[in-house]
Amino acid sequence: MRSPRPLPRALPLLELGGLVLVALACLVFQLRLPDRFPSEGDYRTVADWLRAEARPGDAVLLFPWWTEKARLYLPEQVPIHGYLGSDQGDFLAHPRIWVLAQPDLPRADVPAFRDAFLPGRTAVGNPRRAGPLELTLYENGRYRPTRFVASEAQARARVYLESPDGTRQDCPFDGRAHRCPGPPHLYVAAEWHEIRYEPRRCLWMHAPGGPRRLVAEFDEVPADTQWRLEAGIVGEFASHHGPRLSTSHLGVEDAASGESLLTLSLPPGREGVLRVARAIPPGRARTVKLWVQADNAETRQVCLDFLALAEGAAEGT
Repeated sequence: MRSPRPLPRALPLLELGGLVLVALACLVFQLRLPDRFPSEGDYRTVADWLRAEARPGDAVLLFPWWTEKARLYLPEQVPIHGYLGSDQGDFLAHPRIWVLAQPDLPRADVPAFRDAFLPGRTAVGNPRRAGPLELTLYENGRYRPTRFVASEAQARARVYLESPDGTRQDCPFDGRAHRCPGPPHLYVAAEWHEIRYEPRRCLWMHAPGGPRRLVAEFDEVPADTQWRLEAGIVGEFASHHGPRLSTSHLGVEDAASGESLLTLSLPPGREGVLRVARAIPPGRARTVKLWVQADNAETRQVCLDFLALAEGAAEGT
């Protein structure tokens, strides 16, 4: 039987050479990395620009979204947005957006950011640099003035539990929330919650379970606008599956006629914010019922909002 052929002596040398090359590449990467990080002076320069030039209603968008250190230095009066998926946000409330970018960071995918962010936006002037920081101002063509926002009007809402036969149980307002009879999570209040990594100020409206609905009734919602209903399941609960879980149903009705104007469903496992919109023709302001219902409300922690946007708003999907 023939003995096995010995391995070439050059093979260990090739392996050693490969390891040395990888080590050198890593060393060069580490030595160059500090130059890609901003100094405190860079952040303070950008903060001075924003203090001098930002207008009421402006916002800052971080790119990449995880460059959170900027929050320590930027002016408090300018809202800062940065979360997974924030480059796709409409930011309807902001007519102008300052993009604070660190395009030289590893895995900063500039083309992907531009594809998501630029539609509907126009740069104003040229980018400015402060070290590795790049600040660019954009006109936000997706901006739409709001004529009504339910989460801002929640204190004057009428809130109640409604049975299928029309009977109601009132949920009195205690100065912060409308608290309903039953478990402590059964209330309506404007709160901050995270929906698929996005922090949102929205109406906490946990369905009571069974056929009953939790209803918030609002007066003087303007017509000749686009009405938009937005909702999602809070935090990690959105990803839960299981045969016991049920779909959460939401809607907006005309309180006088009972006409259904908007409906939305949040099935188990559906993450993120869902939206539905409808153009409302000119006419009188309406009283509307904003409601939520789920047969089994376990882990169906709904946070929602209802808006009336100025005419011409692009329909949400």
